Amino acid sequence: RNPLLIDKKKFDLRIYVLTTSCSPLRIYLFRDGLVRICTEEYKAPNSTNMDDKCMHLTNYAVNKRSEKYERDEGSNFNNLGSKRSISWLLNSLSKERGDDAAKGLWAK
Repeated sequence: RNPLLIDKKKFDLRIYVLTTSCSPLRIYLFRDGLVRICTEEYKAPNSTNMDDKCMHLTNYAVNKRSEKYERDEGSNFNNLGSKRSISWLLNSLSKERGDDAAKGLWAK
């Protein structure tokens, strides 16, 4: 109903884990990853926008075809465009909502 948005757009997180054992369960979480951002500003789903995949889906395969898809083409990952790092998101959350908001993302 009130999703967290980046630049008024939906996003998801691609988080990487390594499972080294199932019994006992042992999982290592990589502390960075990708933030994949839609190319269209989010509006609550309704009958006129339900088919707008670039508004509702964060898939790279869908959004890369959009004219609004932004590549970060620099030699260094500058955290611009439609893919950014999770460390960028944590810094952004910390600035906008405080350190507790950023730390809370990993606490759960």
